[in-house]
Amino acid sequence: MTDYTPLQQHAAPQAAPPRNGLGTAGFVLGLIGLVIAPIPIAGVVAWPLAVLGLILSAVGVARVRAGKATNKGLSIAGVVVSLLGLVVSILWVVVIGKVVSDVNEQATQHHTITYEVSGDAKAADIDYSTFDRNTILINTEASAPVPWTKTVEATGFLAGAQFTATAGPDGGSVSCKVVVDGKQAKTATAAGPGAVASCTGF
Repeated sequence: MTDYTPLQQHAAPQAAPPRNGLGTAGFVLGLIGLVIAPIPIAGVVAWPLAVLGLILSAVGVARVRAGKATNKGLSIAGVVVSLLGLVVSILWVVVIGKVVSDVNEQATQHHTITYEVSGDAKAADIDYSTFDRNTILINTEASAPVPWTKTVEATGFLAGAQFTATAGPDGGSVSCKVVVDGKQAKTATAAGPGAVASCTGF
C-alpha cells in the first residue's frame, strides 16, 4: 500500500502596500494650493503650499527612482498639481499688479475738461462738475446765455461727473458737449421748454 504525502499549499505572499509618504504629502499640498490659488486674499497661502508640494513630490519621484519608495504616479501627479498651483498664483499676481498700476495711474492723471452748450435757445440752466482733489462738486449757472463754455482742471477719476443743460421756458434747442484732454467724450441734444440735454457720466 502506497502512502501519499499530501502536498502543502502555501499562500502567495501579499504585495507590499505602496510606500511613498513624501509623494502623497506633496500631492495633497499641491492640490490644496491649486484649489485656493484663484481665491482672492486666501490665494496668498497657495504660494507656500504649492512650493512645498512641488518639493515633496519631486523628492517622492526621486525616491521611487532610487527604489526606496513606490507609487510613482501619485508623486508625478503631485508635481503637476503643484506646478499648476504656482502658475495660477503667478497669474493672479500679474493681474492684481496690473489692476493696482492702472488704478494708481488713473488716480494721479491730470485732465483738462471743457464744457460747451450750444443751440438756438436764448438761455439754459447749466449744472456741471468741478473737482477738488478726490471730491466732485456740482456747480449751477441759472439762465446762462447760450452759447456757453467752461474749462476746468481735474486730477484723478472722472466717473460720476455731471453736465446738463436745461432749456428755459421759452423753449428752443440745447446741445451739451464734453471735451476731455482735447477729445470729445460725450454729446447730447434736446429741444422744447424745460428740455434737458444730459452729458453726465463721461
